[in-house]
Amino acid sequence: MNRTLLIIKPDATGRRLVGRIIDRLERAGFDIVRMKMVRLTEAEARRFYAVHEGKPFLDSLVAFMSSGPVVPMVLEKGNAVEDLRMLIGATNPENAACGTIRQEMALSVEKNSVHASDSNENAATEIAFFFGQD
Repeated sequence: MNRTLLIIKPDATGRRLVGRIIDRLERAGFDIVRMKMVRLTEAEARRFYAVHEGKPFLDSLVAFMSSGPVVPMVLEKGNAVEDLRMLIGATNPENAACGTIRQEMALSVEKNSVHASDSNENAATEIAFFFGQD
């Protein structure tokens, strides 16, 4: 079993899609180990997305991620990172495979409803950001 992080972003919480997304996760065999609703400050969002420092979209991403509540959760499953990335689809919903969360629910590249860790190493770091060390 592996763990990964998923964040339901402000565009999805604002459209009341939290339950639909959780249902999709559970039907795909993920166990929700930890979950909470928080509102990130701009400083927290900037720290979380520090990997994008210097990129032109960072300020907009930080403003968006601190614009409303988010729901970070720790998910567990064999091949958790890879399986979750397949379930959510490509960052750009126009390129996301049919039936993925982003293809069905995202509004744009930035407002793409969910964030998911892209590696086991990043999953551990991102989980610790929201939930501390287990």
